Amino acid sequence: MGHFQPCKGRNSESPREHGGRKRLRIAIDGPAGAGKSTVARKVADILGYTYLDTGAMYRALALKALRQGLNPADEAEIQQMLAATDLDVELAPDGQRTFVDGIEFTQDIRTPAVSQAASDISALSVCRHFCVDLQRALADRQSLVLDGRDIGTYVLPQATVKFFVTASLEIRARRRYEEMLQKGENGNYEDVLLDMQQRDYNDSNRALAPTKQAEDAILIDTSGRPVD
Repeated sequence: MGHFQPCKGRNSESPREHGGRKRLRIAIDGPAGAGKSTVARKVADILGYTYLDTGAMYRALALKALRQGLNPADEAEIQQMLAATDLDVELAPDGQRTFVDGIEFTQDIRTPAVSQAASDISALSVCRHFCVDLQRALADRQSLVLDGRDIGTYVLPQATVKFFVTASLEIRARRRYEEMLQKGENGNYEDVLLDMQQRDYNDSNRALAPTKQAEDAILIDTSGRPVD
């Protein structure tokens, strides 16, 4: 089964921390390309909390599936893979590192192919249960800022504060396309747009914990708005 490496140095396991304040869990949900990870990192930095990129977990598992020639949408294949998988997350002030079976995947999970595979694999209930157990365990230990698709609705429905960050499909696709260009990756805007449209459909229509705004979440539309 998977396990995790707790944050080293910044946060304790006390129910109160950061000058005696109660532990906080800040949930930031939204579709791909909405800017939630960028915002979550900045919020965590300003508050002095740890940021947990839950999407990196699904991406890492998706990459392992691809490297083994498995179908990320095949529940039977993925269930068998997970039975022999160790998923480790190391949280630290300088960022999150993600390991699968002792091998670091941190730098290898940000490609379009992995993005699509992550959308497929995260729709599987067996995979979501596998990752959510780790996410909840980490949130039990320290103040966290978490971003994902279902943090406020499923992973941590009792989160202290919830946000739902979104933007138009076209703007989100443009952001992702520009990120690819900055990294020197090949691709074109139309393909990114279609891929993101498919991801939106997959994430919003999966049987377990689909992407949606929690009733008590604060809605933020980042279209045309700067990060600050």
